[in-house]
Amino acid sequence: MVENTGPKYVYLIGDPVEHSVSPQMHNAAYKELGINYEYKLLKTASGDLMNTVGRMRDQNIAGFNVTVPYKEKIMEYLDYIDDSASIIGAVNAVKNENGKLKGYNTDSIGFIESLSRDAGFDPKGKRVLLLGAGGAAKAVAVALCKEEISEIAIKDIDTPKASAMAESLKKHFKNRVFVLSDDNALKQFMVNCDCIVNATPIGMYPKIDASPIKEDAPLREGQIVFDLVYNPAETKFAKMAAEKGAKAFTGLGMLVRQGAAAFELFTEKVPPVKTMWSAAEEALGIDR
Repeated sequence: MVENTGPKYVYLIGDPVEHSVSPQMHNAAYKELGINYEYKLLKTASGDLMNTVGRMRDQNIAGFNVTVPYKEKIMEYLDYIDDSASIIGAVNAVKNENGKLKGYNTDSIGFIESLSRDAGFDPKGKRVLLLGAGGAAKAVAVALCKEEISEIAIKDIDTPKASAMAESLKKHFKNRVFVLSDDNALKQFMVNCDCIVNATPIGMYPKIDASPIKEDAPLREGQIVFDLVYNPAETKFAKMAAEKGAKAFTGLGMLVRQGAAAFELFTEKVPPVKTMWSAAEEALGIDR
Protein backbone atom coordinates (compact mmCIF):
# COMPACT_ATOMS: atom_id res chain seq x y z
CA MET A 1 0.00 0.00 0.00
CA VAL A 2 1.34 3.43 -0.93
CA GLU A 3 1.69 6.09 1.73
CA ASN A 4 0.92 9.25 -0.24
CA THR A 5 -2.30 9.67 -2.20
CA GLY A 6 -1.21 11.81 -5.14
CA PRO A 7 1.82 11.01 -7.29
CA LYS A 8 5.02 12.92 -6.72
CA TYR A 9 7.50 13.40 -9.54
CA VAL A 10 11.26 13.77 -9.55
CA TYR A 11 13.10 14.77 -12.72
CA LEU A 12 16.59 14.78 -14.14
CA ILE A 13 17.17 17.88 -16.23
CA GLY A 14 20.14 18.33 -18.52
CA ASP A 15 21.33 17.78 -22.08
CA PRO A 16 22.03 15.00 -22.80
CA VAL A 17 20.07 12.78 -20.42
CA GLU A 18 19.55 9.70 -22.59
CA HIS A 19 22.55 7.92 -21.04
CA SER A 20 21.16 8.15 -17.51
CA VAL A 21 20.03 5.12 -15.51
CA SER A 22 18.75 7.29 -12.66
CA PRO A 23 15.08 6.53 -13.46
CA GLN A 24 15.63 2.78 -13.10
CA MET A 25 17.62 3.29 -9.92
CA HIS A 26 15.18 5.63 -8.18
CA ASN A 27 11.99 3.98 -9.40
CA ALA A 28 13.17 0.62 -8.07
CA ALA A 29 13.72 2.25 -4.67
CA TYR A 30 10.28 3.90 -4.72
CA LYS A 31 8.69 0.57 -5.53
CA GLU A 32 10.50 -1.24 -2.72
CA LEU A 33 9.44 1.33 -0.14
CA GLY A 34 5.89 1.54 -1.49
CA ILE A 35 5.83 5.28 -2.09
CA ASN A 36 3.98 6.86 -4.97
CA TYR A 37 6.88 8.67 -6.63
CA GLU A 38 8.08 8.52 -10.23
CA TYR A 39 11.45 9.58 -11.60
CA LYS A 40 11.62 10.91 -15.16
CA LEU A 41 14.16 12.27 -17.62
CA LEU A 42 13.63 15.79 -18.92
CA LYS A 43 16.01 16.79 -21.69
CA THR A 44 16.28 20.56 -21.53
CA ALA A 45 17.70 22.89 -24.14
CA SER A 46 19.67 25.85 -22.81
CA GLY A 47 17.02 28.32 -23.94
CA ASP A 48 14.35 26.39 -22.01
CA LEU A 49 16.16 26.15 -18.68
CA MET A 50 14.46 29.09 -16.93
CA ASN A 51 10.97 27.97 -17.95
CA THR A 52 11.73 24.37 -17.01
CA VAL A 53 12.88 25.41 -13.55
CA GLY A 54 9.70 27.43 -13.15
CA ARG A 55 7.65 24.30 -13.80
CA MET A 56 9.53 22.50 -11.02
CA ARG A 57 7.70 24.61 -8.41
CA ASP A 58 4.49 22.62 -8.97
CA GLN A 59 3.14 20.96 -5.81
CA ASN A 60 3.26 17.51 -7.45
CA ILE A 61 7.01 17.75 -7.97
CA ALA A 62 9.23 16.71 -5.06
CA GLY A 63 12.40 17.97 -6.69
CA PHE A 64 14.88 17.37 -9.47
CA ASN A 65 18.44 16.36 -10.18
CA VAL A 66 20.67 18.40 -12.46
CA THR A 67 23.30 17.07 -14.85
CA VAL A 68 25.56 18.57 -17.51
CA PRO A 69 25.68 21.33 -18.56
CA TYR A 70 23.53 23.09 -15.93
CA LYS A 71 25.02 22.33 -12.51
CA GLU A 72 26.43 25.85 -12.26
CA LYS A 73 23.86 27.75 -14.33
CA ILE A 74 20.95 26.35 -12.28
CA MET A 75 22.04 28.27 -9.19
CA GLU A 76 20.75 31.63 -10.43
CA TYR A 77 17.19 30.28 -10.58
CA LEU A 78 17.01 28.89 -7.03
CA ASP A 79 15.60 30.42 -3.85
CA TYR A 80 18.14 28.89 -1.49
CA ILE A 81 21.54 27.22 -1.85
CA ASP A 82 23.08 25.00 0.81
CA ASP A 83 26.38 26.24 2.23
CA SER A 84 28.33 23.27 0.89
CA ALA A 85 26.86 23.67 -2.60
CA SER A 86 27.65 27.38 -2.45
CA ILE A 87 31.32 26.66 -1.74
CA ILE A 88 31.39 24.08 -4.51
CA GLY A 89 29.70 26.48 -6.91
CA ALA A 90 27.45 23.79 -8.35
CA VAL A 91 24.12 22.15 -7.57
CA ASN A 92 22.98 18.70 -8.65
CA ALA A 93 19.91 18.19 -6.44
CA VAL A 94 17.04 20.62 -5.91
CA LYS A 95 14.23 20.09 -3.42
CA ASN A 96 10.83 21.72 -3.92
CA GLU A 97 9.47 22.89 -0.57
CA ASN A 98 6.05 24.47 -1.11
CA GLY A 99 7.16 26.16 -4.30
CA LYS A 100 10.56 27.23 -2.96
CA LEU A 101 13.52 25.61 -4.70
CA LYS A 102 16.45 24.66 -2.48
CA GLY A 103 19.74 23.56 -4.04
CA TYR A 104 22.20 20.99 -2.70
CA ASN A 105 25.19 19.03 -3.93
CA THR A 106 25.16 15.28 -3.39
CA ASP A 107 27.93 14.68 -5.97
CA SER A 108 30.50 15.60 -3.34
CA ILE A 109 29.05 13.09 -0.87
CA GLY A 110 28.76 10.35 -3.48
CA PHE A 111 32.29 10.81 -4.77
CA ILE A 112 34.11 10.69 -1.47
CA GLU A 113 32.06 7.72 -0.23
CA SER A 114 32.79 5.78 -3.41
CA LEU A 115 36.47 6.70 -3.35
CA SER A 116 36.71 5.42 0.22
CA ARG A 117 34.37 2.41 0.20
CA ASP A 118 34.71 1.17 -3.38
CA ALA A 119 38.28 2.14 -4.25
CA GLY A 120 39.65 1.85 -0.70
CA PHE A 121 41.57 5.09 -1.15
CA ASP A 122 42.36 7.52 1.67
CA PRO A 123 42.99 10.96 0.11
CA LYS A 124 44.72 12.50 3.12
CA GLY A 125 48.21 13.68 2.19
CA LYS A 126 47.92 12.42 -1.39
CA ARG A 127 48.56 14.10 -4.76
CA VAL A 128 45.55 14.15 -7.09
CA LEU A 129 45.17 15.00 -10.77
CA LEU A 130 41.71 16.30 -11.61
CA LEU A 131 40.61 16.35 -15.25
CA GLY A 132 37.85 18.90 -15.77
CA ALA A 133 36.68 22.17 -14.26
CA GLY A 134 32.90 21.95 -14.54
CA GLY A 135 30.23 21.34 -11.94
CA ALA A 136 31.18 17.73 -11.21
CA ALA A 137 34.87 18.64 -11.01
CA LYS A 138 34.13 21.36 -8.46
CA ALA A 139 32.26 18.87 -6.26
CA VAL A 140 35.17 16.44 -6.47
CA ALA A 141 37.75 19.13 -5.70
CA VAL A 142 35.91 20.40 -2.63
CA ALA A 143 35.42 16.86 -1.33
CA LEU A 144 39.13 16.13 -1.75
CA CYS A 145 40.24 19.37 -0.12
CA LYS A 146 38.03 18.63 2.88
CA GLU A 147 39.77 15.26 3.15
CA GLU A 148 43.12 17.07 3.44
CA ILE A 149 44.84 16.02 0.24
CA SER A 150 48.39 17.30 -0.15
CA GLU A 151 47.84 18.91 -3.54
CA ILE A 152 45.47 18.91 -6.46
CA ALA A 153 46.40 19.72 -10.05
CA ILE A 154 43.61 20.72 -12.42
CA LYS A 155 43.68 20.20 -16.19
CA ASP A 156 40.90 21.43 -18.44
CA ILE A 157 40.69 22.40 -22.09
CA ASP A 158 39.50 25.80 -20.85
CA THR A 159 42.53 27.00 -18.86
CA PRO A 160 40.94 30.26 -17.64
CA LYS A 161 37.99 28.27 -16.26
CA ALA A 162 40.37 25.91 -14.47
CA SER A 163 42.28 28.90 -13.07
CA ALA A 164 39.08 30.47 -11.75
CA MET A 165 38.19 27.18 -10.07
CA ALA A 166 41.64 26.96 -8.49
CA GLU A 167 41.41 30.50 -7.11
CA SER A 168 37.99 29.74 -5.64
CA LEU A 169 39.36 26.67 -3.86
CA LYS A 170 42.27 28.66 -2.44
CA LYS A 171 39.82 31.03 -0.77
CA HIS A 172 38.28 28.20 1.25
CA PHE A 173 41.07 25.66 1.73
CA LYS A 174 44.78 25.53 2.57
CA ASN A 175 45.62 22.65 0.21
CA ARG A 176 48.04 23.32 -2.64
CA VAL A 177 45.91 23.86 -5.75
CA PHE A 178 47.27 24.69 -9.19
CA VAL A 179 46.51 24.43 -12.91
CA LEU A 180 48.35 22.40 -15.53
CA SER A 181 48.42 24.53 -18.66
CA ASP A 182 49.94 22.13 -21.19
CA ASP A 183 50.40 18.44 -21.98
CA ASN A 184 54.02 18.36 -20.79
CA ALA A 185 53.03 19.59 -17.33
CA LEU A 186 50.19 17.07 -17.35
CA LYS A 187 52.54 14.15 -18.07
CA GLN A 188 55.07 15.25 -15.45
CA PHE A 189 52.47 15.46 -12.71
CA MET A 190 50.75 12.24 -13.81
CA VAL A 191 53.91 10.19 -13.31
CA ASN A 192 54.03 10.68 -9.56
CA CYS A 193 50.45 11.48 -8.53
CA ASP A 194 48.52 9.01 -6.38
CA CYS A 195 45.09 9.39 -7.95
CA ILE A 196 43.64 10.59 -11.26
CA VAL A 197 39.99 11.64 -11.49
CA ASN A 198 38.17 12.21 -14.76
CA ALA A 199 35.36 14.66 -14.06
CA THR A 200 34.65 15.41 -17.72
CA PRO A 201 31.96 13.71 -19.84
CA ILE A 202 34.62 12.47 -22.28
CA GLY A 203 34.04 8.77 -22.97
CA MET A 204 30.37 8.85 -22.01
CA TYR A 205 27.78 7.01 -24.12
CA PRO A 206 27.40 7.27 -27.08
CA LYS A 207 30.99 8.49 -27.64
CA ILE A 208 32.49 5.48 -25.92
CA ASP A 209 35.72 5.42 -27.96
CA ALA A 210 36.90 8.73 -26.53
CA SER A 211 39.30 9.17 -23.61
CA PRO A 212 40.29 12.29 -21.62
CA ILE A 213 43.96 11.31 -21.91
CA LYS A 214 46.08 9.87 -24.70
CA GLU A 215 47.04 6.22 -24.91
CA ASP A 216 50.73 6.99 -24.32
CA ALA A 217 49.96 8.72 -21.03
CA PRO A 218 52.36 7.67 -18.22
CA LEU A 219 49.86 5.81 -16.07
CA ARG A 220 51.53 3.43 -13.67
CA GLU A 221 50.93 0.45 -11.47
CA GLY A 222 49.35 1.22 -8.14
CA GLN A 223 47.71 4.50 -9.14
CA ILE A 224 44.01 4.97 -8.45
CA VAL A 225 42.12 6.02 -11.57
CA PHE A 226 38.55 7.14 -10.96
CA ASP A 227 36.41 7.90 -14.02
CA LEU A 228 33.13 9.61 -13.07
CA VAL A 229 31.59 8.34 -16.32
CA TYR A 230 29.45 5.25 -15.61
CA ASN A 231 27.88 4.55 -19.00
CA PRO A 232 29.52 2.50 -20.48
CA ALA A 233 30.25 0.37 -17.42
CA GLU A 234 33.91 0.16 -18.49
CA THR A 235 35.15 3.33 -20.15
CA LYS A 236 38.06 3.47 -22.55
CA PHE A 237 40.01 5.49 -19.96
CA ALA A 238 39.40 2.94 -17.19
CA LYS A 239 40.33 0.05 -19.47
CA MET A 240 43.52 1.80 -20.56
CA ALA A 241 44.47 2.45 -16.94
CA ALA A 242 43.81 -1.13 -15.88
CA GLU A 243 45.97 -2.44 -18.72
CA LYS A 244 48.86 -0.37 -17.35
CA GLY A 245 48.45 -1.76 -13.85
CA ALA A 246 46.46 1.06 -12.27
CA LYS A 247 43.43 0.35 -10.07
CA ALA A 248 40.59 1.66 -12.22
CA PHE A 249 37.07 2.51 -11.14
CA THR A 250 34.18 4.05 -13.03
CA GLY A 251 31.38 6.23 -11.73
CA LEU A 252 28.71 3.67 -10.84
CA GLY A 253 29.52 3.77 -7.14
CA MET A 254 29.41 7.56 -7.11
CA LEU A 255 26.16 7.54 -9.09
CA VAL A 256 24.45 5.23 -6.62
CA ARG A 257 25.76 6.98 -3.51
CA GLN A 258 24.93 10.51 -4.69
CA GLY A 259 21.57 9.18 -5.87
CA ALA A 260 20.89 7.68 -2.46
CA ALA A 261 21.64 11.03 -0.82
CA ALA A 262 19.29 12.78 -3.26
CA PHE A 263 16.63 10.11 -2.68
CA GLU A 264 16.69 10.85 1.05
CA LEU A 265 16.53 14.56 0.35
CA PHE A 266 13.44 14.24 -1.87
CA THR A 267 11.53 11.58 0.07
CA GLU A 268 12.81 12.07 3.64
CA LYS A 269 13.20 8.29 3.86
CA VAL A 270 16.22 6.04 4.26
CA PRO A 271 17.23 4.88 0.76
CA PRO A 272 17.49 1.16 -0.06
CA VAL A 273 21.02 1.46 -1.45
CA LYS A 274 21.41 -2.19 -2.45
CA THR A 275 18.22 -2.03 -4.49
CA MET A 276 19.36 1.14 -6.22
CA TRP A 277 22.74 -0.39 -7.00
CA SER A 278 21.21 -3.57 -8.44
CA ALA A 279 18.79 -1.57 -10.60
CA ALA A 280 21.61 0.57 -11.97
CA GLU A 281 23.69 -2.51 -12.78
CA GLU A 282 20.76 -4.16 -14.52
CA ALA A 283 20.13 -1.05 -16.60
CA LEU A 284 23.79 -0.99 -17.63
CA GLY A 285 23.82 -4.71 -18.42
CA ILE A 286 26.34 -5.54 -15.71
CA ASP A 287 26.35 -9.16 -14.53
CA ARG A 288 27.62 -9.88 -11.02
